Amino acid sequence: MSKPTPISGFPEWTPAQRMIEQFVLDRIRATFELYGFAPLETRSVEPLDQLLRKGETSKEVYLLRRLQADTDGPAGDDALGLHFDLTVPFARYVLENAGKLQFPFRRYQIQKVWRGERPQEGRYREFLQADIDIVDRDTLPAHFEAEMPLVIGDALRSLPIPPVRIQVNNRKICEGFYRGIGLTDAEAALRAVDKLDKIGPAGVTELLASTAGASEAQAKAVLSLAEISAPDASFADAVRGLGVSDPLLDEGVAELTAVVETAAAHAPGLCVADLRIARGLDYYTGTVYETQMIGYERFGSICSGGRYDNLASSGNVRFPGVGISIGVTRMLGLLFGAEALSVSRSVPTCVLVAVSAEEDRAASDAVAAALRSRGVPTEVSPSAAKFGKQIRYAERRGIPYVWFPGADGDEVKDIRSGEQVPAAAGEWTPPRADLKPLVGPAGTGV
Repeated sequence: MSKPTPISGFPEWTPAQRMIEQFVLDRIRATFELYGFAPLETRSVEPLDQLLRKGETSKEVYLLRRLQADTDGPAGDDALGLHFDLTVPFARYVLENAGKLQFPFRRYQIQKVWRGERPQEGRYREFLQADIDIVDRDTLPAHFEAEMPLVIGDALRSLPIPPVRIQVNNRKICEGFYRGIGLTDAEAALRAVDKLDKIGPAGVTELLASTAGASEAQAKAVLSLAEISAPDASFADAVRGLGVSDPLLDEGVAELTAVVETAAAHAPGLCVADLRIARGLDYYTGTVYETQMIGYERFGSICSGGRYDNLASSGNVRFPGVGISIGVTRMLGLLFGAEALSVSRSVPTCVLVAVSAEEDRAASDAVAAALRSRGVPTEVSPSAAKFGKQIRYAERRGIPYVWFPGADGDEVKDIRSGEQVPAAAGEWTPPRADLKPLVGPAGTGV
């Protein structure tokens, strides 16, 4: 077999990085469950017509096709694609299982998703997302929109990562404002504003004119709205100061005020009202969220989502929801690239049990079994080499302790300090800091 060529956009972490990832997932999962979200996993594929409901994603969906499939194109059961995110599959799941669910339904979902976009730092073709959503039947109270940042704030604060700032807006503010100034194609205007950071005010002005039919004055008003940002409810005064009136605008201002004030009471500084946040996807109808790590702002959002009222519906029954998703692989990829995270050792093993001779391996196996039964991660030396070589093997793997079985009693050695003491496998316990690998910011000594 020739040397394989890496495929860009499909990250494969080292064992040490994978241990950091698992630590992060455990913390995120624990926070989600503290807030009452139940776990869910959906299939990896969805019908194409469902995947393409999300908006401008058709060029990024990976098709699923059998090797012997009809080459004329997918049809029927073959018209499947790998899911692009976890919101669309979740909406489908709710529709299929509505009769079995208790509403409001709170679920979290941690799975891989696939997007055929151009790979770059922090952007991948295969990556892991951690989602929470709350859906209800017919109506969903707006207070759930204020709860989302609290969950995400707690989850991300539990991790050894830089502080985050959640930028929030409300689509009703934008749509009501656009309607108030006479723009009729709100979706086109939102998509244009969503590109503000990429193409700048001049580019957005041109895009507003070409796609939303905006006049120069209307484009100027749209950009004035997008410039409003505040860490508290004072954004509302700035919006009113633009002199535009519309009932939907007033409704959005009230809802966003509640989100900002709720977040400020829970964690001051967590949220900021930022009216340039548009989220270009078509199905958002209320509050929208984007999250930046301080110091990594140039890479964009690591966590985003929003309120959706029409994604899941069956006949006259609607299931409105609100959700937010942490881009776990995106976040970790940025931190790994900056060498900002470390783990205290690259293997789970805490103790290596030495083997004095191959005929004595059973005795070493018995020691290892006794330690494992008490929750101490343990492995047995792969060979009965000289003890010096077995110790060096432990050093290379980052294992802190070597255990020496003996006819007159066992001893355990901390190979970092050189201290060696008598020990019994049924009683000895390592310090808590050594039991499992510790994850922390680089340079903190973990």
